[in-house]
Amino acid sequence: MSGTKRTADNTIDCNGTEKDAPPPTKKMSDGGNTTTPDAATEEKSSSTNNDSLTSKDYYFDSYSHHGIHEEMLKDQVRTRTYQMAILNNRHIFEGKIVLDVGCGTGILSMFAVQAGAAHVYGVDCSGIIESAKKIVKDNGMEDKITLIKGKIEEIDLPVKEVDIIVSEWMGYFLLYESMLNTVLHARDKWLKPGGVIFPDKAVMYISALEDEQMKYERIDFWENVYGFNMSALKEAALKEPVVDIVDPKSIVTSADHILNIDLNTCTEKDLSFSSPFRIQAERSDYVHAFVAYFECAFTNIHKPLGFSTSPQSKYTHWKQTIFYLSEPITVCEGEEITGRIACKPNVGNVRDLDIGLDVSFDGSRSKVDKHIEYRLR
Repeated sequence: MSGTKRTADNTIDCNGTEKDAPPPTKKMSDGGNTTTPDAATEEKSSSTNNDSLTSKDYYFDSYSHHGIHEEMLKDQVRTRTYQMAILNNRHIFEGKIVLDVGCGTGILSMFAVQAGAAHVYGVDCSGIIESAKKIVKDNGMEDKITLIKGKIEEIDLPVKEVDIIVSEWMGYFLLYESMLNTVLHARDKWLKPGGVIFPDKAVMYISALEDEQMKYERIDFWENVYGFNMSALKEAALKEPVVDIVDPKSIVTSADHILNIDLNTCTEKDLSFSSPFRIQAERSDYVHAFVAYFECAFTNIHKPLGFSTSPQSKYTHWKQTIFYLSEPITVCEGEEITGRIACKPNVGNVRDLDIGLDVSFDGSRSKVDKHIEYRLR
């Protein structure tokens, strides 16, 4: 897990002198908990040509493989929340026309049929849709579900409008892979006035964490690799956010929201954002990284519900997104870190994200004023 908690002998005494912190213990990562945004494609994570390979090279192909769908389906927080939101609201689905954007295996389409939908149109651009057709037939729903292979932006539906749009569009850092743009396109093209989107709200947050051990393993590791100096790769490692599980005990500060999305009204321009933040240290410690996570909600239903991907919440396959700093910030309880985080699609590939982080801190033991550029791919 990310975020090894410091012991009582390895903390900051803000009323006196800083206690000596021993160097981080060198240990091998188990490799089981760490997932970078390109984990579905082994070649990308091992590539040293960091500027030429992007998610555009493998995006649709990666979703053709059953493994990525297995991970999502086994994410019970994700799948059970959608199931409850749909099946507990038959009054919304009964006799309605539904569009499932990025239908994958067809699980949400089949939930919609169980909830009484008159017909569901599922659209996906990856090869998994061929398996989805067999799944739908095996479950006796082929007369209720029509699956279409293609891009939402390019296909035509057999109907002029739909009553409901369902989609599991969220990516790492909420916006990675830019699938929300596709949902908004479908909304503007086919959703009837007063139609419902599942889910319809999302909020993203930022906080700071102590993560010395994992920073050593992921970033400082490059300084001495079997006796060789590979620091040339350290800068590249710093620029790429890490998707991993964060131990809630490693969180040092409060959280602040950096993005609010209402799918009923937002536009594609709203997905490129720049947001200030202010977070307060809840104990005296060191900040090695910032962490972002999100919440999604279904509010246009009888009893609103949702889920969170925060470190304090139950595991989801989205985990959390970590932004490492080159040098730690020494914070004392009650001190504030301010800053601004900006995000926009990469010019060369809109499915990647360019993320800028401005950090300002004027504490009793540390001062920071810097701008850092990251790329999530």
